[in-house]
Amino acid sequence: MSVRNAMPHTITDMSGDIRTGTGTGTTAGGRTGARTVALAVTDGMLHFELSVAYEVFDAAPVGVAGPWYDVAVCGSEAVQVGRFRLEPDHGLDRLRGADTVIVPAWADVDEEPPADLVDAVRAAHEAGARVASLCTGAFVLAAAGLLDGRRATTHWAHTDVLAARHPEVEVDPDVLYVDNGSVLTSAGKAAALDLCLHLVRLDRGSSVANAVARRLVVPPHRAGGQAQFVAAPVPARDDHPLSDLLPWAVDRLGQPLTVEDLARQARMSSRNLGRHFRAATGTTPLQWLLTQRIRRAQELLETTDNSIDTIATATGMGTATTLRRHFNRTIGVPPDTYRRTFRAGTPRPGG
Repeated sequence: MSVRNAMPHTITDMSGDIRTGTGTGTTAGGRTGARTVALAVTDGMLHFELSVAYEVFDAAPVGVAGPWYDVAVCGSEAVQVGRFRLEPDHGLDRLRGADTVIVPAWADVDEEPPADLVDAVRAAHEAGARVASLCTGAFVLAAAGLLDGRRATTHWAHTDVLAARHPEVEVDPDVLYVDNGSVLTSAGKAAALDLCLHLVRLDRGSSVANAVARRLVVPPHRAGGQAQFVAAPVPARDDHPLSDLLPWAVDRLGQPLTVEDLARQARMSSRNLGRHFRAATGTTPLQWLLTQRIRRAQELLETTDNSIDTIATATGMGTATTLRRHFNRTIGVPPDTYRRTFRAGTPRPGG
């Protein structure tokens, strides 16, 4: 996989609204909670992205306390989704009452999306809903005017079409997803799952999102800034130069690891290590280490009562001042604020 400016690249596009882990936060439009998820469907949508969203939001993973999402499948009538016939639970007018609206992939980007769908999505956003598109669902959001003046993405094979048809949209073809706060877009296929997990992470915190990922047997987190298309991915074999090094480093985040330490463990020069890291992750060894340390800090803030000083030591940051500086710059809020935001809705060990 190719990570390009990973977490900072994604976080800077957020609006800054943090939703609480208990589902009692405030959405972009001032609506309390983020628990009602409406899937907007119509003829011509693809079943994979719709199934991904339903799988993530329909049922809580085992061991996760507190209320989960209420999912509504909304459409104007029975629809053909891929080779499947689907009966919606509600009409498209139900989108207006949802906290989050998800628009799955649109099969034929050469056709204009149905006007009733476009109008319903626009109305939902105006009513305060958070709206997310999966893959080519971005064409629906663009037709509704929700992407005007915003960064957005879609499947890499269709980014040129989206940019040409909607020049007012800043199309980024090189990322997995873009978070603009109340409007989010993902790239194709597996990136739809990444965005759905990102939404759970925003609402309930990293530990709950990780629990969902474990249930789905997928990696818990791929930052939105990662590249969509990878010409030379890390080979799925044990003899790849980084296959042993990355888990080795993650197990030692509390130590003051340097590039030289990583190179020594990988039995290669620092320069050669940098080349392998760039090819495999799209970033430098030090930036990768910082990203892992921030993620570990997030988990500890959510699941322990450890002091900021203790967490700084456990994540290799050294001091609370250093942790606060990097955490605030990366996540957008101080560690103490992050803990208060997410702790209430996160299951604790033994609890």
